[in-house]
Amino acid sequence: MDADDRNLLARARVATRLPAQNLDRARRFYAQRLGLEPVDERPGGLLYRCGGVDFVVFQSTGASPGTFTQMAWEVDDIETVVSELKGRGVVFEEVDVPGLRTRDGIAEVEGNYPSKGARGERAAWFRDSEGNLLGIGEPVA
Repeated sequence: MDADDRNLLARARVATRLPAQNLDRARRFYAQRLGLEPVDERPGGLLYRCGGVDFVVFQSTGASPGTFTQMAWEVDDIETVVSELKGRGVVFEEVDVPGLRTRDGIAEVEGNYPSKGARGERAAWFRDSEGNLLGIGEPVA
């Protein structure tokens, strides 16, 4: 195996898959609450594209545990995005655990990845109609 073979996944695109027990209900949530429409679909699956990256919501008999962030968007102005989504009926999680606490749905997260050139992050979380835990983050310079 040469170096190119070992780097196949590093060169590949990443595409998130989110389960939905009711695909029609999920489609309505993503359209009405998030303002997103699928760019393509097939039986049992809806393909969405945000910022040039794909994610799929697919029909599944399994349910998401919703105990961890499954997908997140990185935005430039989290307060504006959270406010707009709240106006569309999205309910944000309130978190109060050691080291992490939300105020009006937004938490200040200490630290960030050095490659992002930020000292921290502001973050918010909500669940879609299927129980998937989704996040929004804004790097803090």
